Amino acid sequence: MPIDTRESKRGTAMINKELIKPEITELIEQQKWTELRESIEDWPIPEIADLMETLDKRDRVVFFRILPREISTATFAHFEPEQQNALLLEMTDDETRQLLANLAPDDRTALLDELPGQVTQQLLNLLSPQDLKEARYLLGYPEESVGRLMTPDYLAVRPHWTIGQALDHIRKMGRQSETINMIYVTDPAWKLLDALELQLFILSDPELKVLDIMDDSYIAVSAFDDRESAVQVVQKYDKTVLPVVDSDGILLGIVTVDDLLDVAEEEVTEDFHKTAAVAPLRTSYREATIFSLFSKRISWLIVLVFVNLISSGIIEAFEEVLASAIALSFFIPLLIGSGGNTGAQSATLMVRAIAIGDLQLSQWLRAVGKEILVGITLGIAMGITSWVLGVYRGGAEIGIVVGLSMIAIVLAANIIGTILPFLLTRFNIDPAVASSPLVTTIVDAVGLVIYFTIASIVIGVSM
Repeated sequence: MPIDTRESKRGTAMINKELIKPEITELIEQQKWTELRESIEDWPIPEIADLMETLDKRDRVVFFRILPREISTATFAHFEPEQQNALLLEMTDDETRQLLANLAPDDRTALLDELPGQVTQQLLNLLSPQDLKEARYLLGYPEESVGRLMTPDYLAVRPHWTIGQALDHIRKMGRQSETINMIYVTDPAWKLLDALELQLFILSDPELKVLDIMDDSYIAVSAFDDRESAVQVVQKYDKTVLPVVDSDGILLGIVTVDDLLDVAEEEVTEDFHKTAAVAPLRTSYREATIFSLFSKRISWLIVLVFVNLISSGIIEAFEEVLASAIALSFFIPLLIGSGGNTGAQSATLMVRAIAIGDLQLSQWLRAVGKEILVGITLGIAMGITSWVLGVYRGGAEIGIVVGLSMIAIVLAANIIGTILPFLLTRFNIDPAVASSPLVTTIVDAVGLVIYFTIASIVIGVSM
């Protein structure tokens, strides 16, 4: 039963996999491999990968084996590490050897980097001598460095070549390159001299020399740079590919925007986890086990339990103040919740600004000054509302206490939420941990001290 792929051929990315799955399964059971290959060979790679996830284990392996080599390699590179590992376990050594040989160097490095050490060693033994040397070279760079992401498959020309010679070289070697959007100019020692767009070569006179179209203006990153810095460079200069050099300026490889987009997604996900006091997951939530989810969350929760004991101690210390005006207890959740929310807001703004380079460590004082003004305006607006509620629930005196406390707590929370990310950055700690849980816990304690201190002064009760 042939599958209608006309929608795919027209470029439509949306494919109803639930409707197609029974037909795929039927073709597998009937061993109609030719029809199966023809039915899906025009599909987008992400759709093929998504469809494979819906198949059972046996059909998934058979389906993968009948895919054309280029499609199977691209589909494998699209999988999460856990899916790649599971598929490798079902493949023969010859199939694995062929797959590894066809993977792009950066995709192969990413695979070997994510797998358990014993599995990685087994896969290294299946590589050809040349691929093995290349894999060990790339794996030799620090984790989360640009060197782990780069591929040595790029196009380079010499400055003394004519444009015609350069184009001949591009035609000859272009299929082996990760991308031909950018052409790199190097000297005989492979020192990077320039990075030129392909269109310059196409539009220039073939008799001109490469030197004649060079402008000696290019952006490069070091192989030892943190991969997040490469993401920032791509965003700042709007590049799709970056050359990677060593300390002497020797061109080692290139890193492309598709790999950096994956890094950006991982970094944002990691920051989201940290802002909720969750240790970053190294796998997708779908693949995570119950134990791994427990272990990633329990440590911070236990720490915060003990930190919250400070708030309990503060309430105990101001027991007489509370006893003198029981109405004060009604407003504790309101004030502490408002302070925590305000602090989390300012911390989130600071964390993101620092992460994308919008704020530098040296600009902390300017940020604090701005947030003090914001905190005062927010505090006054929220303080007036709280004063009305205080008068309604406890009288004029309670209204004054609650109103003034709200202003002071919101201002203090805004300052704490602003300073803490800068302080953590100064000590080389990821500022993402300064968001919601940590800021809220600190603001809770500070807010209670502010509230009961103002109450004791206004009501006239000593501790």
